Amino acid sequence: MEHAVMFDDGDELLARVRSIAFALPGAQEKISHGRPAFFTTKVFAYYSGSLKVSDEWVQHPQVIVVKLDADEREALLSEERSWIPAHLGPSGWIGIDVDEDTDFTEVAELLDSSYRQTATRTLITELDSTRGV
Repeated sequence: MEHAVMFDDGDELLARVRSIAFALPGAQEKISHGRPAFFTTKVFAYYSGSLKVSDEWVQHPQVIVVKLDADEREALLSEERSWIPAHLGPSGWIGIDVDEDTDFTEVAELLDSSYRQTATRTLITELDSTRGV
């Protein structure tokens, strides 16, 4: 089943997220369920998402959805901008709304954390070597 496109390809925030994601070794983009998904062998981030509230889907067109470790996830969930996506949440994913005031240094850190949850050991080693770790 093909899903309708659920994002604006001209979205400036998406362009910033793409730039950060594509700086990670082996990162690629595909459209999954109508939304941009960034992946290597597994998806490490989505841009755009939705949340079911009172039996209705509430769209979050400008959000990053990332997989984080439990401590990082819990810390972010205390913030109003963060929420648990319906289908991915039980697997440790979290949605974080972004806007023009978002700290994109933090977005880079979140994408890095999620990437490390899903990328191969070889890609993580490559990432660390480019950063002098």
